[in-house]
Amino acid sequence: MILAAGLGTRLKPFTDEHPKALAIVNGQTILQRNIQYLASFGIKEVIINVHHFADQVIDFIKKNNGFGSDITFSDETNEVLETGGGIKKAAWFFQKEESPFVVMNVDVLTDLNLNKMIFQHEKDSPLATLAVTSRETSRYFLFDEKNQLCGWENVKTGEKKISRKSEIYLQKAFSGIHVISPKIFPLIKMEGKFSMVDVYLELAKSHVIAAFDHSDSKFIDVGKPESILKAEGMFCKV
Repeated sequence: MILAAGLGTRLKPFTDEHPKALAIVNGQTILQRNIQYLASFGIKEVIINVHHFADQVIDFIKKNNGFGSDITFSDETNEVLETGGGIKKAAWFFQKEESPFVVMNVDVLTDLNLNKMIFQHEKDSPLATLAVTSRETSRYFLFDEKNQLCGWENVKTGEKKISRKSEIYLQKAFSGIHVISPKIFPLIKMEGKFSMVDVYLELAKSHVIAAFDHSDSKFIDVGKPESILKAEGMFCKV
């Protein structure tokens, strides 16, 4: 699943007239780049949630025949449901089979090896595996020495949420990429608009939410205009 429903307020003025999914890096939209990134690991059945200028996203995909992938849309035009609500609304798409599925934000670019991440997830069988790095940011997931989620903190505001006690808390920055077991859906009790971060923090009290550290990979959040310029120096035309 590619999460592409957000308003993209950090990318104004581009997002005053376009969805952030159609922001361009070296001549290609970030949506195209991520569809092709997933396809490079054999993931060619993709659902994309849409809200802000949804018609532009749908028309772009149809015009380009899904860039060779089978694309389904999850319509959130009435209300953007955030990450958790968006994933829950698309549950029907993932519950057709028992294998884990990948979710990623449309506004991240990376060369993370998804095969390695999926292999770790299938080997250890947590509810979800979260891609993280050791980069500096303002908000962190907190993990124990076994790389299991224990909490979250905002180092700017001092806010901290602890789901389970640990002798040490390792700060890891979330990359917006998840590998998730469909077994998670019956456990999600929230409805409507909510964040997947809150879901993970609640479920971490009694289930394993694991980390996959890819600090050795290229990664950038292209949610800001200045990040687009930086991304063009990191990711050539594919």
